[in-house]
This record gives sequence, C-alpha cells and structure tokens, in this order.
Amino acid sequence: MKRYYFMIRFLPKEANLELLTGRCISVLHGYVSKHDIEGLGVSFPAWSDTSIGNAVAFVHSDTAILNELKKQSYFPDMQECGFFEISQVEIVPNDCREVRFKRNQAIAKLFVGEARRRLKRLEKRAISRGEVFEPRKNSEVREVELFHCIAISSKRTEQDFLLHVQKEPVTEQGEPEFNQYGFATNEQLRGTVPELPNT
Repeated sequence: MKRYYFMIRFLPKEANLELLTGRCISVLHGYVSKHDIEGLGVSFPAWSDTSIGNAVAFVHSDTAILNELKKQSYFPDMQECGFFEISQVEIVPNDCREVRFKRNQAIAKLFVGEARRRLKRLEKRAISRGEVFEPRKNSEVREVELFHCIAISSKRTEQDFLLHVQKEPVTEQGEPEFNQYGFATNEQLRGTVPELPNT
C-alpha cells in the first residue's frame, strides 16, 4: 500500500519542542475525531535520545486527507508567522525503514502526581463501596526505556496532560492502526510509520 506524508519543521532556534509538537498533535486529534478518520499516523524524523526533535510528520494512504489536515488553521497561521516550514504532501520513499511510535500510558503511573491522582480515584471508589481504603506501598524499582513527553491540552476536560511516547524499531510495515493522537499503543494498536529522513 502506498503511503504519503507531509512534514512540519519548527524553525525557531529556541523552541519548546514538546509544546509545539503537542499543539500539532492536538490539531491532528481534533481533525481525526471530527471526521472519524482512521489510519493517520505520526512520525518524528528528528527524534534522538535527547530530544523529540524539531520535526513532526503525518502519514496516511490518502493524499486528500493529508491535504485537508494541512489546511487546519493552526498550521498555515504558524507558517505565515515564520515558525513552521511545511512540506508538500509527498509519497513515502521505498527505502524507509519502519518504526513504531507508541503512546505508553504505563509510564505516567510512575510519576508522583499521577500516582496521587490514581490513589484518590481508588480511595473514592473504595469509600463508595463502603470499604476501608488501605493502599499498599510499592517499593519495586522499574526500569523504563527511553521516552519523550508531549504536552497536550484537552478541550473536552480543559486539563493539561502529557503523552509519553516511545520509539520502537520494527522489521516490517504493520497495518495502519493508531489511536486518535496518531500513535500505536502497547497492545491493541500496533501501527507502524516510515522512519522519514530528517531533511
């Protein structure tokens, strides 16, 4: 199956890459949700061990869907201001390796703030069932592979949160199964995207 993409490069030298990436992912999320689109994936051509990079690419098999996404007002506005450079919709080169960018929600559970929120939810549920809430302390040390965070704002809940994203090399192209943020997940959605050149 042929796939196409367009790439957004962030031009400011001193940019909050996680925030700009989050804004782009939020636009994708709104577009995908509104039009009930499936199979739209996200790739990070400038991903490294130290940074998510200054580029984000959107991948799909339908050029019309990508061209419509490109027209979402945030993108041309940021290009007009000189903050974004946006490529044309192009065919994915045949020699690209495949990767999986997955949202790993389990990572969030390792952070104090998220653990506190989860404990409050569990306590509330226990009280509503008439039970005594006695949380167990977990002293187990867990190792987590490299991840980057993307800052997102939910329009529905008006809450800010982080998407924890990991890059996973794969040997072959998978079905384009992604969540509404354009990512694979740990188990259910195993979509892959091309590892696009950072040019």
